[in-house]
Amino acid sequence: MAASMQLITKVLFRLSPTISHPLRQYQNCLLRLRVQTCPPLSVFVHPRKSYCKAASLLDQSASLSIEAQSRYKERPWDYLESEEYIEKYGNNPVWAGYRRNHKGGIPPQKTRKTCIRGDKTSGNPCPICRDQNIIVHHQNVKLLQQFISPHTGIVYDPTRTGVCMKQQKKLNEAIKTAQDHGLLPFQIPYVNFSEDYSNAHDAVGSTPPPSSLTSGDAWYKWYKEVTPDENEVAKVKKTYKAYLKETPSD
Repeated sequence: MAASMQLITKVLFRLSPTISHPLRQYQNCLLRLRVQTCPPLSVFVHPRKSYCKAASLLDQSASLSIEAQSRYKERPWDYLESEEYIEKYGNNPVWAGYRRNHKGGIPPQKTRKTCIRGDKTSGNPCPICRDQNIIVHHQNVKLLQQFISPHTGIVYDPTRTGVCMKQQKKLNEAIKTAQDHGLLPFQIPYVNFSEDYSNAHDAVGSTPPPSSLTSGDAWYKWYKEVTPDENEVAKVKKTYKAYLKETPSD
């Protein structure tokens, strides 16, 4: 019995480095990552098969962000009422406090053509391109109102808001579509009609009733005043002689 116990202890001592070495490596990695929510590992569980709560929480937050982005793509106006938007922008418009990176103290007279070209994004993109949840749509009225002057109803110039030319074109099209659909108000210029468009004029008014007719009188008085020229009548008869019907002679 004693001999068998000695053999077991020798085998355990030989296997102990192979078991303890990966466990020590895994504990060092955990210390470097400063993960405190991971449960203590048991000796009988291999480190590759153990799962960490922190990793699961990160996966859940990533999945929630992806779901939120997909929801905002279908209903972009919900993002402006969310807590995330209020914490980020508050009651200010999206373009408030934005400043484009440029050389010198004088800003450029035109904004950039676009902020995103393929997979490359420019430094300090415009207020719309820097936030993926901000989507220009004609039904996103709260976003469109931030780019319209409440006093004049004119769309702000991109040099004031800092929006790139590509997004500014989308904004102009969305604002026009929203105005056509009745979602945004627009001002109609006042036109002063100086001319008289009433029915008092003879050319526009109703035709007067005919007077009592006698034999030989015209229906209206101005019919008598029109006397055709005999020479012009002869020319017309000569031109259309082949098409005129001959009247039977008495």
